[in-house]
Amino acid sequence: MTRLGDSVARASALLAQDLSSDSAVQRLLSETKARRYLDLSDLSAKEQAELIAARAVEVLPGADKLAERIEERRAAGTGLHIKLGIDPTAADVHLGHAVPMIILSRFQRMGHDVTVIIGDFTAKIGDPTGRTAERPPLTDEDIARNLAGYGDQVRPFFDFEKVRFRQNSEWLAPYTFPELLGLLAQVPVSQLLQREDFRNRLAAGSGLTMTELLYPIAQGLDSVALECDVELGGADQLLNLQMGRKLMELRGQKPQLVVTMPLIEGTDGTGAKMSKSKGNYVGLTAPADDVFGKIMSVPDRLMEPYLKAWTEWTDEEIALALSRVEERSLHPMDLKKVLAGEVVAALYGVEAAMAARAGFVAQFSKKSFTEVESLPVVDAAEHGTEAITAVISKVLGFQPSASAARRVAKQNGLRLVLETEGGQQSTVLSEADALRPLAEVVAEALAGAGLDAGAGTVYLKAGRKLAQVTGA
Repeated sequence: MTRLGDSVARASALLAQDLSSDSAVQRLLSETKARRYLDLSDLSAKEQAELIAARAVEVLPGADKLAERIEERRAAGTGLHIKLGIDPTAADVHLGHAVPMIILSRFQRMGHDVTVIIGDFTAKIGDPTGRTAERPPLTDEDIARNLAGYGDQVRPFFDFEKVRFRQNSEWLAPYTFPELLGLLAQVPVSQLLQREDFRNRLAAGSGLTMTELLYPIAQGLDSVALECDVELGGADQLLNLQMGRKLMELRGQKPQLVVTMPLIEGTDGTGAKMSKSKGNYVGLTAPADDVFGKIMSVPDRLMEPYLKAWTEWTDEEIALALSRVEERSLHPMDLKKVLAGEVVAALYGVEAAMAARAGFVAQFSKKSFTEVESLPVVDAAEHGTEAITAVISKVLGFQPSASAARRVAKQNGLRLVLETEGGQQSTVLSEADALRPLAEVVAEALAGAGLDAGAGTVYLKAGRKLAQVTGA
């Protein structure tokens, strides 16, 4: 059995245990934390390709071709040459930026060579991907400032001691105009304009500069300069990565394979990509307690993509945990605490993860909502005949519209919490429940809990917002 197989066997046994137990969770986190540094070189070429493909959106031209390239390099006594380009556009890095670093780490631990390209030259153009307007180019001072802390922030996910760094100004700055014209003569403009964001901007009459059109060319020349076997990038970078394949072909090189990574949804559950500008991110420098709390605040439906993005769990282990949730032998809250612990353990270690877990339980799980000051109140006697979506949007103002409130329910973010002297009972309200009258749903919840009206305090929770329901 491979080293990874041994670890999976140990972790699977722990995943079958009571995950509300601190001791079981601590052993699990210790096992999976150690896996982040596990030597994967004993995996076959097929197993390596499958492990990479399991976390990728696409592997082009296919996972089988990736396995073949690994075999070819092994026969020659070398590993693959893997490339990841980063544009130093921000000083602060969040969990979304860690996704390709985790995959890069797996390649590295499989025995392949990694080069990280610092896009100091292309950063002065500005990557137009996903932009609705031109982005101001960065200065040398901007680039130096942003690069200063980047390595330290992503270091928990990637070993920078075993990587080569190159700056693409090395080969792009001396590129001559005649060379560029000769290259552009072989690249159809129609290929550059396949990008949906370019077409949308042109249709809207927005600006589109020649430098933005040349950005994919510049990125592709990075692959030519390094003669890469594989390039990693976000799913939104696909056309840029394919340009690398085309330019390598034009230069008579063997085209690189492309591995695209998922764009991770933010913590607010709206479907938007994790982004600092939207405030739905988890910063890599945030304190352990804040990281744990942010992960605990996400909708349950994000547990699977988050487990895939930031843990070293295999598909088999994730399926085991999710099947336990489905059959109700594992509470979703307990699985989410494990997920939050995984992220904190990656950043700060298992001891810090367990401390953050204990702090969260002390602050939230055992806290009475009656201790929370200035909660909004909704009177069921006055608004009980209104649909819960209307109460959330019109009465409480927790959501901008009834349809937005309905989406919260669809994402398992709507709950009724019944609090008595014996503790709290939480009921997840379905999308259908959200369309029913408030008083009717509350009465059913009380009856289901074996409580009479007035026997406890009722709270309505929409996402992270909370209101007390009176007159039930």
